[in-house]
Amino acid sequence: MKCTGIWKMLVAAVCLALLGCLQAQEFRGHVSIILLGATGDLAKKYLWQGLFQLYLDEAGKGHSFSFHGAALTAPQQGQKLMDKALESLSCPKDLVPSRCDELKAQFLQLSQYRQLKTVEDYQTLNKDIETQVQQDGLWEAGRVFYFSVPPFAYADIARNINSSCRPHPGAWLRVVFEKPFGHDHLSAQQLASELGSFFQEEEMYRVDHYLGKQAVAQILPFRDQNRKALDGLWNRHHVERVEIILKETVDAGGRASFYEEYGVIRDTLQNHLTEILTLVAMELPPNISSSAAVLQHKLQAFQALRGLQKSNAILGQYQAYSGQVRQELQKPDGFQSLTPTFAGVLVHIDNLRWEGVPFILMSGKALDERVGYVRILFKNRAYCTQGERHWVPERSRCLPQQIVFYIGHGELGHPAILVSKNLFKPSLPAQSWKGVQDQPGLHLFGRPLSDYYAYRPVREQDAYSTLLSHIFHCRKESFITTENLLASWVFWTPLLDSLSFEVPRLYPGGAENDHLLDFEFSGGQLTFSQQQLEVLMPELGSVPKPSDFQVLRAQYRKSPLITAWPEELISKLANDIEAAAVQAVRRFGKFHLALSGGSSPIALFQQLATGHYSFPWAYTHLWLVDERCVPLSDPDSNFQGLQAHLLQHVRVPYYNIHPMPVHLHQRLCAEEDQGAQTYASEISALVANSSFDLVLLGMGTDGHTASLFPQSPRGLDGDQLVVLTESPFRPHQRMSLSLPLINRAKKVAVLVMGRTKREITTLVSRVGHEPKKWPISGVVPLSGQLVWYMDYEAFLG
Repeated sequence: MKCTGIWKMLVAAVCLALLGCLQAQEFRGHVSIILLGATGDLAKKYLWQGLFQLYLDEAGKGHSFSFHGAALTAPQQGQKLMDKALESLSCPKDLVPSRCDELKAQFLQLSQYRQLKTVEDYQTLNKDIETQVQQDGLWEAGRVFYFSVPPFAYADIARNINSSCRPHPGAWLRVVFEKPFGHDHLSAQQLASELGSFFQEEEMYRVDHYLGKQAVAQILPFRDQNRKALDGLWNRHHVERVEIILKETVDAGGRASFYEEYGVIRDTLQNHLTEILTLVAMELPPNISSSAAVLQHKLQAFQALRGLQKSNAILGQYQAYSGQVRQELQKPDGFQSLTPTFAGVLVHIDNLRWEGVPFILMSGKALDERVGYVRILFKNRAYCTQGERHWVPERSRCLPQQIVFYIGHGELGHPAILVSKNLFKPSLPAQSWKGVQDQPGLHLFGRPLSDYYAYRPVREQDAYSTLLSHIFHCRKESFITTENLLASWVFWTPLLDSLSFEVPRLYPGGAENDHLLDFEFSGGQLTFSQQQLEVLMPELGSVPKPSDFQVLRAQYRKSPLITAWPEELISKLANDIEAAAVQAVRRFGKFHLALSGGSSPIALFQQLATGHYSFPWAYTHLWLVDERCVPLSDPDSNFQGLQAHLLQHVRVPYYNIHPMPVHLHQRLCAEEDQGAQTYASEISALVANSSFDLVLLGMGTDGHTASLFPQSPRGLDGDQLVVLTESPFRPHQRMSLSLPLINRAKKVAVLVMGRTKREITTLVSRVGHEPKKWPISGVVPLSGQLVWYMDYEAFLG
C-alpha cells in the first residue's frame, strides 16, 4: 500500500512536470518583427513607438521578441539613423518611470539595424533568426514584415522574402502594407496580383491607419453593445443623413509630388472615409469578434453602393497649390494644376436599410480647422407647442438627435463618442471609456456639450499601436482584404476618370475660405452654395496690363470655361494637353490625341513644339479630326499644317501618326475608295473603345465644328465613326470624325479665338441641343468632359 501511494505521487509529479513543459512550450514562441524602411518618416513618427507599445503590452506573456530595423542605407549610417529614431520612445503615463526605463532598455537591446538590399542580405537575415532561435532553445512562432516603403519597391522585397526569408513550416508569416494600394482599379488589380503570387491572402495585412483610431475602432462595438436601442433607429426611416468628415489646416507643401499624382479623393476618400462608411452602413453580424463575418459584411456594403456620377462630386483647390507644384516639381511658370485638394462626394446605398439616405464624404487641405468625425443625424418629427424656455433642458424631443464618433482634434481636442441625451443613454465598456467632464461654453454641432452623453478613452492610444497589436493577434477585421480593396476601386475609379479634367474651384485657404466651399445636395446632385467666377489677379501694387489677367474660370453651356488673353490661353491649353498626356501614358502606356486643322490651333502647335520638352511624344498617337479633300502635300491640307508647325519639331514615331486617307488610288475622297471606313477601322483597332484621350475642336462663325456643317447633316448621328461631308467653303469636300465618335472622348477641348467669333459665341450660349442648326451644340461627351477655351475677344468682344 505504501509503495502504491508513492507510485501514485510519482506519476502525479511526472504528469505535472510534463504539463508544465507543454504549457511553457506553448508560450515560448519567438516572434521576429522586421521593419522595412526603418529610418523613414513614418517609422520615426509612429512605427517604432507602436512596436515599443506592442513590446510593453506583450512582455512577460510568453513570447520572446527580436526587432530588426531594415533599409537600403549602409549599416553604420543606418544604425545611427535608427538610434536617433529610438531616442523619442515614450511609455504610457500610468507606467512608473523605473519600470519604463527597464522595458525601454530591454527593447533597445532587442532592436538592431541591418541593410536589406540583395537576395544574400535576406538569406543572412533568415539564417540569423534561425540561429538565434536555436541558441536560445526556443521555437519560432512567426515573423512580421512591415513594408514602410513606396509601393514600387513591394515586388522586389516580396520576391526576396518569399524565396529567402520565409519561416519554417509551422510558423506563421504576416506581411504588412501601407497605402497607396494602386491609383485606380486596374493598377490595384495588378499590384494585388503581383503580391498574391508571393503571399497567401491570410498572410497579408493592408493598413488603413484610420481603422486603428479609437473612435473609428469603436463604431462596430458601439453598434453591437447598443443593439437594443439602435435596432429600430439605424435605418432610412429614422436617419436623415450621415456625414463622414476629415478636415486639415495644413496644405500639401513638401508633398507636391505625391499629391499631384493622387489628389484628395485617392488620398483620403477612397480609403479612410470609405472604410468608415462601411462600418456605419454594413449589416451587423451576430458575432463581431469573427473577422471573417465582419469582412464579409463589409464587402456586401461595398457591393450595395450606388455608382457615382460627376454630379455627385464637387472639387476645390487652394490657391497656392499650383505655385507649390511649379516650385517643387520644376514646372513651367504658366503651369496650372487640376489636382483637387478639397472634395465633397454624395454617396447613396441601394439596399432596404439605407435607400434614400445621403452619405456625405468630405475632406480637404488648407481648411479652417483640423477635425475628423462621423455624424449620424436623425430625423426629428417632433413639434413642441410651448416655447423653448419651457423645454426640459437637454432632453426635449424638439432638440437635434445625433450620434457622433469624434475622431479627434477640433474644439474637443480628443477622441470621443457623443449621443444626444434625448435619444438614449449608450452602453460603453467602462474599462476603456469614461465620461467627459462638461465644459461650459463649448458647443459641438450646434448644441452645448451638456446636451450629450459624452465619452472619451480612458487611455488615448495611437492608431498604429492599436493596429500592430491587431496584427500580432491576427485580428484581420481591422485591415483591408484584396476583395474589399478591389470593390472600393470599382466604386471610385469611374468617378475619378470622369473628374480627371474637371477644373476645381479655387479657395484662399484657412479662415478666409468663408462660405466659398459650402455646398448643398438635391435630387442626387451636389453643388456649391455660392456660384462665383474665379479670377487670377495681378500682384498688388503693380499697374495692371491686359496680360496680367491670366485666367478667368466660369461656365459656358453648363461646362467649364477658361478664358484669357491669347498667349495665356494657348499656354494654359498646352499645359492641360501635356497633363492629360502624362496621365494617360502613366495609366495606359499611350496617349491618343485628335487635332483639328485651321488657323486657330497653329499657335498651340508651335507652343507644344517649342515649350514642352517633357511631353511624352514617343507614346503619343496623333489623329486628325477632319481633313480637306486635297493631296496631303497641298498647303490647304490640315495634315500639312500639322507637319509644318508641330511634327517636324518633335519626335513622334512615324507609325503613331495617322493622317486621314483622303487621297487613294489617285482620287480624292471617292466614296468607292472607302477612305472613311478605312480610317474608322484604324481607330477601332488602335483606340480602346474608340475613345480618344483628348479631342481638340474649333468653332466656326456658322456654328460648325470639325467638318460637320449645318448644311451637311452627315456625321451628326448614327453609327458611322468617320464620314465624308460637304463644306460651303472651298475646298468643298471634307472628311471628318462624326459627332458620336467625338462624344466618346475622355476629354473634348474647344478652342475659340478672335473677335469674329463673338457673335456665334453669344448665339451658341443660348441655344439648346440643336446639332442640325449648330453642330457645335451636339458636342456633349457621354462620360468624358467638355472644356471651352476662349480668348477675351471671342468671349467678351
